[in-house]
Amino acid sequence: MFKSLKAFIACVLGLVLVFQCYAYGNILFWRAFAPESTSFMRTRALQYSDEPVKYDWVSYGNISNNLKQAVIASEDAAFTNHDGFDWRGIENAMKRNQRAGEIKAGGSTISQQLAKNLFLWEGKSYVRKAEEAAITLMMEATTDKERIFEIYLNVIEWGNGLFGIEAAARKYFHVHASQLSPYQAAYLAAMVTNPRFYQTHRQNRHLLFKTNLILQRMGSADLPAAN
Repeated sequence: MFKSLKAFIACVLGLVLVFQCYAYGNILFWRAFAPESTSFMRTRALQYSDEPVKYDWVSYGNISNNLKQAVIASEDAAFTNHDGFDWRGIENAMKRNQRAGEIKAGGSTISQQLAKNLFLWEGKSYVRKAEEAAITLMMEATTDKERIFEIYLNVIEWGNGLFGIEAAARKYFHVHASQLSPYQAAYLAAMVTNPRFYQTHRQNRHLLFKTNLILQRMGSADLPAAN
């Protein structure tokens, strides 16, 4: 019995180590090359097999600064200053979870969101959060902020089968990512938290309220320094 338990634990630890090596290797590769797909894209493709995936990579310099400022203002105001984790946000999220008696908030930064989208699965659990933290540490240690942000803007979901800012800009405003106005950028940033719902509820009151709030805040958002 004891030997079987030791073998099981060794097997689990081995699988964890293999996955970490897989993630680390991909992170290093993606410092220079665009991901062909992500774990989240593949999950969505299985869920909505009748909806083709639209994913058009665009370089960081060809993304409107309006959009960059809007997303930082909306998702992670301290992005340029933290080490991958917003400790104050995590503390607040833990307090909300304790009050709710379940995991409702995670306090995730842009780096953490990207780690999840690239490698992990949907759902809220402490196991997934621990793996997300490990990948975030690897990414922050090896990849500069501008590249992290560039990948993030190119792979996050903006609707059913719709990934990345270029596909989103064309879908919703019929312009390229480089041409987004401040309002358009704020609107798209406001969609990030629930893109599939907002895709079919374009005049939702909360969406429009959040758009205007982001518009007010985006001017003070700090962008990653150019390398």
